[in-house]
Parts: sequence; structure tokens; C-alpha cells
Amino acid sequence: QVVPVASGGGSVQAGGSLRLSCDASGYPFSRYCMAWFRQAPGKEREGVATMAIDDSTSYKDSVKGRFTIGRFTATEDNAKNTLFLQMNSLQPEDTAMYYCAAVRTASNCFNDWRYGSWGQGTLVTVSS
Repeated sequence: QVVPVASGGGSVQAGGSLRLSCDASGYPFSRYCMAWFRQAPGKEREGVATMAIDDSTSYKDSVKGRFTIGRFTATEDNAKNTLFLQMNSLQPEDTAMYYCAAVRTASNCFNDWRYGSWGQGTLVTVSS
């Protein structure tokens, strides 16, 4: 089974930026709400940002104004679907494993990302 796979994590200092990418091949954006969620050490998973099929977005309060979710479909490269998360002004509390998920729904999936499909995450470490 093909699952969305996140990449682009790394280590940055507080105030820095990272851009995460997600290979969402096999998940048409016209049918799937896409989500980013994260899990910090010792904590539960939490939703970070979502984009519904109508391009509407939702964000966790603590990342509003700092993170931007987006997506595009390549016109070549087999029409590869890519989801991204631009993260600016990163803070130590953003340190976590980040995952992307695909949820088959016409609605916003900010509360439903856990019912979607996801694969390997990417680690983001922010030092103070």
C-alpha cells in the first residue's frame, strides 16, 4: 500500500526555518484532505495543519502565522502530488517527528487526520 511519506526535517536554531515535503502520490488532492501532524517525545500526536479539497486550511493555534501548508501537482514527473509545510520562526516546542496524512473526505480533516493514511515521518529539532 502506498502511503504519504514526509521528508525535509533537520536541526535548526530557534528562529530558523524549515520546509517539509510530503510525497502524496496515489492520493489525488481532489479527493483527499491532507494533513500534517506531529508527535513530540513523551507526548501525544497532535494536528498541525490541514488543507481540504477546496483549498481551505486550518492550523493549530500555536503555529498560526508561522507555518504555511500548501500543495502542488507536477505537470511532468507523472503528475506527482506534493504537500509541503513551510515552517518559520521555529521554536524549541516545535521539536517533534512530523508526519503527513491523507484522509478521504470532502470536509476539513483537522479533527480526523488520525483516521487517514500516513507513513514515515521526518524529525524536526529546534535548539534554543
